[in-house]
Amino acid sequence: MLSVAVLSVSYVAPVFTHSAYATPNVTNTLSISAAFEFTSLDPSKNGFIFSRMQMLETLVDVDENGLLLPALAKSWQVSDDAKTWTFELRDKVYFHDGSLMDADAVVNSLRIAQGKHGALRTAPVTSIEAVDESTVAITLSRPYILLGAVLANYANSVLSLDAYGKNGDVLALSGTGPYQLYQFSPPHKLVVDKFEDYWGKKASIPYASYLTGHRAESRVLQARSGQADIVFGLDPASLPSLKRLPNLEVHSNPIPRTIVLKLNSGHPFMKDVNARKALSLAINRQGIAKGILRVPGSEADQLLPTSMSNWHLANVTSKTEAEAGTPESLLASLGWKKNSNGMLEREGVPFHLTIITYADRPELTTVATAIQAQWQAIGIDTKVEVTNSSAIPMGHQDGSLDVALIARNYGFIADPLGVMLSDFGSNGGGDWGAMNWNNEKLSADLMTLEETSDPVKYKKMAQHSAQIIYDERPMIPVSSYVQQTSVNKRVKGFRFDPFERSFYLNEMEFVK
Repeated sequence: MLSVAVLSVSYVAPVFTHSAYATPNVTNTLSISAAFEFTSLDPSKNGFIFSRMQMLETLVDVDENGLLLPALAKSWQVSDDAKTWTFELRDKVYFHDGSLMDADAVVNSLRIAQGKHGALRTAPVTSIEAVDESTVAITLSRPYILLGAVLANYANSVLSLDAYGKNGDVLALSGTGPYQLYQFSPPHKLVVDKFEDYWGKKASIPYASYLTGHRAESRVLQARSGQADIVFGLDPASLPSLKRLPNLEVHSNPIPRTIVLKLNSGHPFMKDVNARKALSLAINRQGIAKGILRVPGSEADQLLPTSMSNWHLANVTSKTEAEAGTPESLLASLGWKKNSNGMLEREGVPFHLTIITYADRPELTTVATAIQAQWQAIGIDTKVEVTNSSAIPMGHQDGSLDVALIARNYGFIADPLGVMLSDFGSNGGGDWGAMNWNNEKLSADLMTLEETSDPVKYKKMAQHSAQIIYDERPMIPVSSYVQQTSVNKRVKGFRFDPFERSFYLNEMEFVK
């Protein structure tokens, strides 16, 4: 067995495990570059990168269409009253520390996850129990169709009993995946090596490294030079030149993420729905999709893509939106008039808005600048500030936010209902969702959907919910998101996960 060293989350120096392979080098290591940092071993905080690097696994998996698949649980059953889910575990699954996975380890991990930040904490779970060594039962206070999708989230990964300290702190990242932790150097670098006792498809590449690259231009240089084999989150402007390089393949993959404007609907200038509609109508989505994002056809009038058909309105087009009027007519109906400088005023107060966005996703800055120019063209004095992504939830909480341009991931949980509840639920909206806006009918529908197993009824209510959000415009969609990735041709077997749960490292090989 290969063993994982015990790590303290306070360590910042590299920490290594013993490996049966040579030291990581260019020839035996698959190098990956992306934008996001990690700071903790705790799956509830940074499980997104540990899941993608295939160190951690969950009871259930998700396919490219969001359907649940067996993972650490080989099967499951739901009781007639839909309040008890029973999971049958796989046999002979080893943790990276050499111990066997059993029901006690699964129950321990899920109970700890339940007490931390994540979707399991808010789920109506009353008990998580081991029925026997290979069976786990989860009991609910009410039917909750999201449970499978919630359990597939990285925050609910299963670790060995010895991975945790007394208070549930994660001391070692001892998971069950095809790769195990070799080096942990937060916030920028980690290295994994293949785990020979993996229960499923074993990896062929000995090592894989992940390096955080904040600046888009730096990641492009890594792709060009071959310093990184796989580079995620490329600046669209760099794509034409990268596609001409003989050593690279560039992949453009749609994902359930939308570039969207989060509005403060309590702001005196945006409280009226006609003001929000005017802001939406003033955006040239086609121009942004083609000229900035370099993905014609990616413009979006709705939050969720066509692939999430329950939540996508088939009858909505840009022409539908235009029927509301023009931006100028809608704003004039609210008392806004242009001054001698061509800028809008109402009772001597100028129409001024600040859009904040973040540089982790390079396209957001250029999209924000384009929207600034388009709103300025109808007389709205608009300022763009590029800051850290953490400023958005902070601005939501303290009420200082005007507008934020974000890339919202509606596939964070495989069923988008989970994100919709977070963004538009009865609490008036979440940090990344609606702000100072709440619709009682929508809140009631979302809560009912949690307990709705009839697919026809579910779609009807989801469509009604999507229509309310479209009509009221508490958030304004701009474009569907496309992940731009470069892959060095020395690598074969690359596959993109639209739910961004895995890099599928164990499916890749080096070209010989």
